[in-house]
Amino acid sequence: MSTVQRIARNTTVLLVAQVVSYLLAFFYMMYTARYLGAAGFGILSLALAFTAIFGVLADLGLSTLTTREVARDGSQALKYLANVSAMKVILVAVAFGLIALTINLMGYPAETIRVVYILALSLVFGTFGQMFYSIFQAFERMEFQAIGQMLNAALILAGVMFAIKHSFGVVGFASIYVIAGAVAFAYSLAVMKLRFPNPARASTAKVMEFDWNFWKPTTREALPFGLTGIFGMIYTYIDSVMLSVMQGSEVVGWYNAAYRLILVLLFIPTALGSAIFPVMSRFYTTSPDSLRRGIEKLFKYMIMLGIPLGVGTTLLADRIILAVFGPGYMQSIIALQILVWTIVLTFAGAAFVKLFETTNRQVVVTRVSGICMVANIILNLLLIPRFSYVGASVVTVATELILVGAVFVLAYRTGFSISRNRLIKDVSKVTISSLVMGAFIWYSSDLNLLVLVVLATLLYFGLLYLIKGIDREDLSLLRQATKSGKS
Repeated sequence: MSTVQRIARNTTVLLVAQVVSYLLAFFYMMYTARYLGAAGFGILSLALAFTAIFGVLADLGLSTLTTREVARDGSQALKYLANVSAMKVILVAVAFGLIALTINLMGYPAETIRVVYILALSLVFGTFGQMFYSIFQAFERMEFQAIGQMLNAALILAGVMFAIKHSFGVVGFASIYVIAGAVAFAYSLAVMKLRFPNPARASTAKVMEFDWNFWKPTTREALPFGLTGIFGMIYTYIDSVMLSVMQGSEVVGWYNAAYRLILVLLFIPTALGSAIFPVMSRFYTTSPDSLRRGIEKLFKYMIMLGIPLGVGTTLLADRIILAVFGPGYMQSIIALQILVWTIVLTFAGAAFVKLFETTNRQVVVTRVSGICMVANIILNLLLIPRFSYVGASVVTVATELILVGAVFVLAYRTGFSISRNRLIKDVSKVTISSLVMGAFIWYSSDLNLLVLVVLATLLYFGLLYLIKGIDREDLSLLRQATKSGKS
């Protein structure tokens, strides 16, 4: 199987899994928000945000580093899995302790604290499950990770339906996440033992063999990944925490109704990035030209998806919010119209972030993320008291703009980045096609929402093909990719 076919297979597997998982997540989020109301949904969203911020500490970049290093040398799988398992036991304990300490010091109501405690338990299952996923990714067996993600989402949806039927409160809804996480972890552990017997034996037989000579350099190498994740989680979720303190749970619910829809769309760069990360890591040491072409294509395909998503969602935000959450979330419309541009920027910057991670320059992203975190907190302190969740939405977009702008500029110093002519050509053709699609949406607003989305999508890609935004090389790659499904 060729490299293109292998990437296509892994991307397809992860995309299908992410689509299914996020479709299920869409429904359980919708049912949860409608059932709990803005205030109850705000409490649950705050707890999810709170545990997500500290949850990164439980991994500290070790999973990403494991994928990169094991992809380059599969013989290292035993060593990484055994030692990383031991390291994560300590990290989980520290993360849980910090969650308990912080949530109590902030003086939240007893119910909110209970919800946070319950969701914090999922850190145990989530962080060790992610460790197994890193091995699956390194060996390019994405199907195992895909099944785990779909299983987790399906269990949460089933749990939400059960909770609604039996009139659970917000504490009961939080428990669903823990149960689903435990089952998904058990699945990944079983796969590791049955399909990856050598690494699985290492995780049990050698886990107590502390190799300090391995721990120290591994921690030092993983730390930039971990700090990037911590900074990213803080500036992604700190706005929900700050809104809860300054504006109350109901406002957090309005904001997160829009924000959770935006986060759902992240499955696209996440899946594609996970699929190509092992291959790009090898290209860095074996074929710099292939790495450069990979970066160019990843950027093109990301903006090809991101810009039309931004235009279309901005124009259809009112209909989307009403269809998903109902009239109780009318205040979420303007938040969605603003926040969707975070996705556009995230898509545009995905290629450059992967460039730094695969070329052992992850510290660059760490530094930029740290600056973004500080800027996000300062701007939220200034804008939330005056503009509430609208101010938080603007700050989120501004933070992502700082991040993408910085990595874009710094990428040109690596020698692997995109040529200026290609950049201008790709962006201009995608923008023209997106604006034409936007005009169609504007003048056809009376159509059924689903019909309108389908027609607008066909118009966009049709026009992009006509003006050669999709070229022969793209079609050739598509043909090679489709062959992977027949292999």
